[in-house]
Amino acid sequence: MTDLSPFPIAKRWPAQHPDRIQLYSFPTPNGVKASIALEELGLPYEAHKVDITKNETWGPEFLALNPNGKIPAIIDPNGPGGKPLGLFESGAILTYLAEKTGKLLPADPALRYETLQWTFFQVGHIGPMFGQFGYFFAHAGKAIEDKRPMERYRDETKRLLGVLEQRLEGRQWIMGDEYTIADIAIFPWVRGLTVFYKAGDELGFGAFRNVQDWVSRAEERPASQKGLNIPARV
Repeated sequence: MTDLSPFPIAKRWPAQHPDRIQLYSFPTPNGVKASIALEELGLPYEAHKVDITKNETWGPEFLALNPNGKIPAIIDPNGPGGKPLGLFESGAILTYLAEKTGKLLPADPALRYETLQWTFFQVGHIGPMFGQFGYFFAHAGKAIEDKRPMERYRDETKRLLGVLEQRLEGRQWIMGDEYTIADIAIFPWVRGLTVFYKAGDELGFGAFRNVQDWVSRAEERPASQKGLNIPARV
């Protein structure tokens, strides 16, 4: 039986199955990246809801695992060398899980790095820009009378959608025929523009046909249908 007692987070969210990967998350575009990947890979895991609407990521137990106070985070009881490994940052988690299993990341070195560049494109551009747009368009920022911040992030969001539109021309997935962590990293954020922010009209989303079709294909995958709702909000 794996001993998770060195991790304070395991006291706040006790493990029923400590030999499985422990996922601490909430069903946001960032959070579901980890659950979708775990479902795709078929790895045994246990999900714990960390309710960001109640500021649960700012408690000392969660901060002991992720000092940045953001979901998702994981503990793999069977990490490198057979030792437990705690890990945060969704891009790092996706890369780790793919390398652990030898799936969702091409073995060819050139294609591997190409996949990672698109994964980091989400981490460095899509996540921050889409998130800021959503704040100013749909959340507390919409009360700000000066609309220039919203317009700035809206225009950058549209530009990034254009980058994806061009990349997906003639491709089923970001890397062509192979579904990878790049798709898992990006599609929940694109999906969130219409599902969570209700910003399809504001962004002219209907013009991005390649992107729309790609999101639909990703949503239809069984792992996505399950992972998009893990952990459950209620």
